[in-house]
Formats: sequence, C-alpha cells, structure tokens
Amino acid sequence: MKPDTFKDKIVPVTTILLALVVIWYVAAILMNAPFQRDMDGRAGVTPSTLEFIGKTLAQPKPILPAPHQVAQNVYENTFLRSLSSNRSLVYHSWVTLSSTLLGFGFGMLLGILLAVLIVHNRAMDRSLMPWLVASQTIPILAIAPMIVIISYNVLTGDNAVAHLLNLDSDASRLVSKALISTYLSFFPVAVGMVKGLRSPEIMHLDLMRTYFASPMQTFWKLRVPASIPFLFTSMKVAIAASLVGAIVGELPTGAVAGIGSKLLAGSYYSQTIDIWAALVAGSLLAGILVAIVGVAAKIVDRAMGGRPA
Repeated sequence: MKPDTFKDKIVPVTTILLALVVIWYVAAILMNAPFQRDMDGRAGVTPSTLEFIGKTLAQPKPILPAPHQVAQNVYENTFLRSLSSNRSLVYHSWVTLSSTLLGFGFGMLLGILLAVLIVHNRAMDRSLMPWLVASQTIPILAIAPMIVIISYNVLTGDNAVAHLLNLDSDASRLVSKALISTYLSFFPVAVGMVKGLRSPEIMHLDLMRTYFASPMQTFWKLRVPASIPFLFTSMKVAIAASLVGAIVGELPTGAVAGIGSKLLAGSYYSQTIDIWAALVAGSLLAGILVAIVGVAAKIVDRAMGGRPA
C-alpha cells in the first residue's frame, strides 16, 4: 500500500477548512442581517446588496462575528499587545495554561494510581471502577463552584491542610482551579492505563511465570511497557479535558485573568468578537498541547525500540 504523502494529508483538511469558512460567512450574513436591516431602516438608507452584506460583516457587536473579524482580534491581542496587558490573549492563555498543567499533573498521578490498584486488586476493580464511571456523569458546571470555593477556603483557612501546605492566596486560587482539571483528566488516564496494564497476552504472562518472575518484575518489565501506547493515547484526551476544566474553573469564581475571564467579560459587555477570539485562543492552545503529547509519544516509542509506521 502506498504511504500517505503530505499532499494526501493537507488537501482534505484544507478543503474542509475552506468549506467551514464559507459556511461561517454565510451564517454571519444571515444572523446579522435583521439587526442591520433595522439599523438601515432607522437611518432611512437603502444600501445595495453588496453594501448591505459588507455592513453585516463589519458590525462592532455582531450576533455572529465574521471570520476576518475574529482573526483580526486574535492578531491584535496576540502580537500587538504587551504580554502583561489585560487584553493580551497570550497573558490570559498563560494563566489558563498554568492551572491546566497543574491539574493535568494531578490527574495523571491519580489516574495511574487508581489503574494500578484496579488491575492488581479484584475488590478494587469491582468496587471502584463503577464509581469512577459514575463520577463522570455529574455535570461539571454544577459542581465546579462548590469545588473551587470549598478548596480555596480550605487552603486559605485556619486548618491543618492550610498550615501544612502554607500556600499564599494566588497559589491557593491556582490549585483550586486545577482541581477541576484534575477531575476531568484523571478518568481517561485511569481507563487507558487499566486497558494498557491488562493488554499483555496470556502467553506472555505465562512466559514470565516460567522465568519465575516476581509480580513486581512482571509489572515493570511486561505490563508497564505494554501500557505506554495506551497511556499516551489517553493523555491526549486528558490534556484537552484538563484545559476545558481550567476554563470552567475560571467561570464561577469571577476570575480576572484567563480564557474563562475573557469569555465572562465578553458576555457581560456583549463583545461577541472577544468571545470568539478567546474560543479560538483556547482551541489553538488545546491543539498545541495535544501535539506536544503526540511528539512525546513518538519520542518514547522510538526510545523503547518501536519502528515508525
């Protein structure tokens, strides 16, 4: 079979992207037309069709911004703003990224630990796994305010946990938001690692017993290497979910920085272009994080002796 070339990969993606942009422009014209028609009627003007379309795509607060309006906003707030500016998308992305990575780290550790317990303990498998699945049926928007507020009060209050960690207000707020990311990211890691740790065939396990390998040797020399591909696949899902959790964690707390705060500010002042620009920034950030995990997976695969497909 002939391997896929760069052209075979880029042409379909570009075609779909262009189709989406065309649909976006058409939707922007149709959704912004009623307001523009009302504005023209009040002003007593009758523009031509092309002038009318141009006005619908240039409204300062449109119902649906046009792609070029969003692109211009992203460019201005990414490259033409100081990195410390409250309007800089880089600054807000960095704030969200901090809690994303912290929550992802917590979720990785928790997911791997739970997977090891489930695989090596039948009672844990029967009792814990159903609860893990059930935990993901709870709407995150419903529990996010409770988790953030309670955890922040615990970390900053007069109690043993606060005295042990000794975190300042900013660090406590970061950890509180990161817990939402942990909640969303630990599950795919746990499920992927359970599948990976159980992936070795019976023949390979029997071979380890033939060599009188201890359970610990079987775990490190057979189960862990076999689970690495499953781990990185689940990490791609987990890192994207962690970013969503960080944004959701910023919404109920009235955060002054972060992609979530940009979404809130845009909704308060009907700045739809800013809202869409923040969404684009979040999407690009998620794509970059997933790509980094993919590169790390290839590096680890080659270090373990894997061959490129």
